[in-house]
Amino acid sequence: MTFPYKTLMVQGTTSDAGKTTLVAALCRLLARQGVKVVPFKPQNMALNSAVTVDGGEIGRGQALQALAAGVLPHTDMNPILLKPSSDIGAQVIVHGQVRADMNARDYHRYKTTAMAAVLESYQRLSALYDAIIVEGAGSPAEINLRDRDIANMGFAEAVDCPVILVADIDRGGVFAHIVGTLDCLSETERARVVGFVINRFRGDISLLQGGLDWLEERTGKPVLAVLPYLHGLTLDAEDAIQSEQHGKGTFRVVVPLVPRISNHTDFDALRAHPQVDLRFVPAQQPIPAADLIILPGSKNTRGDLAWLKEQGWPDALRRHLRYGGKVIGICGGFQMLGHSVNDPHGVEGVAGVTEGLGLLDMLTEMTRDKRLVEVTGRCAFADASVRGYEIHMGISTGPALEKPAFYLDENGQIGANNGVEEGARSPDDQILGTYLHGVFDAPGALGALLAWAGLGDAITVDLMQLREASIDRIADATLPLLQALEKLG
Repeated sequence: MTFPYKTLMVQGTTSDAGKTTLVAALCRLLARQGVKVVPFKPQNMALNSAVTVDGGEIGRGQALQALAAGVLPHTDMNPILLKPSSDIGAQVIVHGQVRADMNARDYHRYKTTAMAAVLESYQRLSALYDAIIVEGAGSPAEINLRDRDIANMGFAEAVDCPVILVADIDRGGVFAHIVGTLDCLSETERARVVGFVINRFRGDISLLQGGLDWLEERTGKPVLAVLPYLHGLTLDAEDAIQSEQHGKGTFRVVVPLVPRISNHTDFDALRAHPQVDLRFVPAQQPIPAADLIILPGSKNTRGDLAWLKEQGWPDALRRHLRYGGKVIGICGGFQMLGHSVNDPHGVEGVAGVTEGLGLLDMLTEMTRDKRLVEVTGRCAFADASVRGYEIHMGISTGPALEKPAFYLDENGQIGANNGVEEGARSPDDQILGTYLHGVFDAPGALGALLAWAGLGDAITVDLMQLREASIDRIADATLPLLQALEKLG
């Protein structure tokens, strides 16, 4: 039986209903069958992003879905990416490149132009692939966002594709979510919903049957699948972070949960490591003792630096270093470690200079151009390979960079002078800073960084292997949905 849809869209009754993982699962299942399949998300709002093969950036979720489909990430898979820099404004990225910074009202007016970019990417993908699995954003029932919608039903109506609606039963109120969502749709939008998926179910499914029967009778639409709650998955998060969860290891790693944290997927390998206890510390919470403190990436470096100061992190960092602890700064966190962060062009907000933490002898100046590149290389402090990617605006200079953290390959090869120096380490080697995201992803680099931080007997953890295994698990669990869709078509 062949897949009956050229384009199928997955929408959710709420954010985090399971759209991203469902699209990834369908992509993996179709790829197994030899279908040339590609993921697509018209508009994404996320601070977790990935560098693409064509030199742009897309949402991290679409990079995961591309991996599931067996294709390289491309900017056409997520033509509009919104990266919030404040509560009212966001950086607007079109076809992988920064277009402008806009507030919500300005972006609403821009949506007609954005839709043209969306349809341009969709047409290119349609010409290259047999099937397109589309992910919606948030919920189609958000009435205030219906005008000029490009993320949910506005897109589905524009390309005339069927929709499946997924709801998370673990949150409770699943039947109200589904019925209420349908009630908020127009008649033509309701007509294109071909069925429902109930996600994250645990328990005796026979006890659910009465509700399923009621739902189908009430709506006239089938429940295509009830998918189980799967524990222990290692998958890239689209954006949300659960600060209360941490591991059971004895090596303590602490990360301040700054308001505009970006690419917290940098810590996925640490989350998965059995010897590591990773904790995110939100506002107004005590800063626990740690072996390693990591300052994360930020979409608003100066704003998050001010937040760190308000929360007492400078004193905590100096106390941590006095007692022999180690510190790593990644991207924006690296910039914060210097003497100052200067934003003369107002790239991240109001132009100005913010005093840094003064832990590395360097200065940072924000630039209008964004650096987007995937890199490979090796550690400067250990015999281990590293891979990662850079997504940042800003250049750091100063004596601290004379003692690099990594040597990066130049044109695919290490040069006679070790390669391109990247990052910095303090003279006493207690502090390391880098612009590389994904720095813990390679097993060798993960082990070397943990050893540098004090965990000398680190177990090898292969994040890519864990991610692939998790995609296969969600695909296996989603097979009943694919079978139902094939029969329905």
